[in-house]
Amino acid sequence: MDVRADAFDSVQTTRAKLTPRQVNLVHFALAMGGFAIGTTEFAAMSLLPYFAATFGISEPDAGYAISAYALGVVVGAPVIAVLAAKWSRRMLLLTLMTVFAVLNVMTALAPTYGSMVAFRFLSGVPHGAYFGVAMLVAASLVPANARSQAVGRVLIGLTIATVIGVPVATWIGQALGWRSGFGIVGVLAALTVSLIWFYVPADQPIKEASMLRELGALKRPQVWLTLAIGAIGFGGMFAVYSYLSSTLTDVTHVPSYVVPIVLVFFGAGMTVGTYVTGRLADRALMPTVGGLLLWSLVSLALFPFGAGNIYAVTLVVFMIGCGGGLGTALQTRLMDVAGEAQTLAAALNHSAFNTANALGPWLGGMAIAGGYGWTSTGWVGVVLAIGGLFFWALSLLTDGKRRA
Repeated sequence: MDVRADAFDSVQTTRAKLTPRQVNLVHFALAMGGFAIGTTEFAAMSLLPYFAATFGISEPDAGYAISAYALGVVVGAPVIAVLAAKWSRRMLLLTLMTVFAVLNVMTALAPTYGSMVAFRFLSGVPHGAYFGVAMLVAASLVPANARSQAVGRVLIGLTIATVIGVPVATWIGQALGWRSGFGIVGVLAALTVSLIWFYVPADQPIKEASMLRELGALKRPQVWLTLAIGAIGFGGMFAVYSYLSSTLTDVTHVPSYVVPIVLVFFGAGMTVGTYVTGRLADRALMPTVGGLLLWSLVSLALFPFGAGNIYAVTLVVFMIGCGGGLGTALQTRLMDVAGEAQTLAAALNHSAFNTANALGPWLGGMAIAGGYGWTSTGWVGVVLAIGGLFFWALSLLTDGKRRA
């Protein structure tokens, strides 16, 4: 079933009712939520050495806080998408971002490592559902042949977070303590609530929506294959990024103030990758997915060789960041294969990527703890990229048979 032309007809606020300027303001408001989410997700990785020291634990053990957030996304995205099927999308966005703001403040105030892990898990619960609904709203306001670019505009908020939000949160966390980094996210989330309130038009719940209709997405093999591409293929980026701060200080031997500068290059790569992918995916969707996986494989393989030199590692980190455009392409792919279950499928995309966010640091931490060194995360990433390519090829093969 091809849903390119009519997947968003049930959204009550259509693009015909909004001027281009109003559409841009809606996209900006939704992207601000991505900025807040991106800041907390990636800053937690760069601040990992600092909260590990506070709680007196090893850095691989501290990585469980990152995995806890990711698991919160994995669990929360489908559960909220199903239970809130009859909610209006604007009200759901407001609720999710309000909860997100409160839980990040609670993370900043966590008295023990156990409570921090719990709050990180709960902070992740609204993440996937927010992105899923935000992307559906964004895509509903543009022509069908510009959906990937609209999705990319929401994700640009996340990628700009890695350029600006994460380095700033890292610098502030180094100067004032890691807790301040999560406090900043609470403020950003509160700002997002205000922007959504003012700029996202009110809509009515979709009358035909139901839990059973959303769960219908789970009957489609192409949905599962698309999710597998993200869950496996994206893991390498997180395996490297989670331990990048420690790699830079212990292998590249740079002072701590240089770390945020390298993180800016990672974020710049994600921004470039997301922008370019949005344009390419609207022209050739699945070839773009395969190309990004190959790009990631090569970039991750170069990481162990470049880690000893600050200039080489910065270039490789930029290249790894470019692979982050995969999220845009897979989100659009899910819109094509999910049929009527658009909300659940969109949310599950972020469950998949945060499965990667849990899997990558876990496998990377195992490699480091096993004595293979900080740069072994690059080889972990190569294996995961190969896994993503396997599911991409399987998706192409089975989709071709289905169409035939």
